[in-house]
Amino acid sequence: KAVVSTQSTGVVIDQEKLAKMQNSVRIGGKGTARRKKKIIHKTAGTDDKKLQTTLKKLQCNNIPGIEEVNIIKDDSTVIHFTNPKVQATVGANTFAISGNAEHKSITDLFPGILNQLVGMSSSLPSKSKPVVDDDEVPALVEDFDEASKTEAV
Repeated sequence: KAVVSTQSTGVVIDQEKLAKMQNSVRIGGKGTARRKKKIIHKTAGTDDKKLQTTLKKLQCNNIPGIEEVNIIKDDSTVIHFTNPKVQATVGANTFAISGNAEHKSITDLFPGILNQLVGMSSSLPSKSKPVVDDDEVPALVEDFDEASKTEAV
């Protein structure tokens, strides 16, 4: 057994014990570098749990029956979700969409999007009918001052 002792510092070092400790932290075989720190891998489940608790605080509710979601970006690309999990707080205008997302060109999805828009065309305002703004104040037709004077009598 090799024990080295240093008189000036008073430290006793056991060489065999030190060699065992050095071998236990090696990544590969003899001659490879020791690892600097132990890497702890996070699972995706912890991130999902944190997200779910945050959505629960926002009082988000699941919206069932949504088959696909398309988010059209400014550069004419589309983020396309098939069978997503959609949660919403309508009062706060907050929507959370989770699932497998694909980045596609708008030309790839245009026929499907066009069919959906044709189905919605009955709810869209048509160009032939003028759209009347309900916030406009109508013009006065009669003089209300005179009408109020005659009521008082």
